[in-house]
Amino acid sequence: MNVVLVHGFLDSARIMSGLSRRLAAEGHACFAPSLKPADARSGLAALSAQLRRFIELSLPPDARLALVGYSMGALVCRHYLQELDGRNRVDAFFSITGPHAGTVVAYLYPGRGAKEMRPGSEFIRRLEATAERLAGVPTVCYWSPLDPLVVPTKSARLHATEHVRVPFSFHPIITHDRRIQRDIAARLKGVAPKI
Repeated sequence: MNVVLVHGFLDSARIMSGLSRRLAAEGHACFAPSLKPADARSGLAALSAQLRRFIELSLPPDARLALVGYSMGALVCRHYLQELDGRNRVDAFFSITGPHAGTVVAYLYPGRGAKEMRPGSEFIRRLEATAERLAGVPTVCYWSPLDPLVVPTKSARLHATEHVRVPFSFHPIITHDRRIQRDIAARLKGVAPKI
């Protein structure tokens, strides 16, 4: 399966390297863009457009894929899925500590993207209003009740999806968590491409 891994705020593709190696060892073709600017000052929709372009350039038009979004990257993936018709070619979406209802920590950083990650932002409200567009895409949300960067922590649990609780307290290394890597690898084995 083709797997596109999307990094979080102030990160690059490098943060996804451990998960990418694990999935590649299972036979998956992994792709990880470094979206810019990494602090999302141009807005999350602009990063979503970069993601779409990256997918268009990296994969054939008819190629199916799975999406993995970490933290801010989960919101970028959702915008791609819900607003840019990405759901038409995605067979699975894995959200790792994505602040789907926003995070109060985003008040600590200036810029458009940070403002869009705040609870109740127009960006968050728009995604909530079109959440039904995810209905055909199997979605799993990995979250922790101890996460210091997604506050409130329940924000990482997207409604009408499967939630996997993975207790951890250090947000920046969660993509290297072997439990999550193992779970995603196992689930990808069961994902049948749509025909």
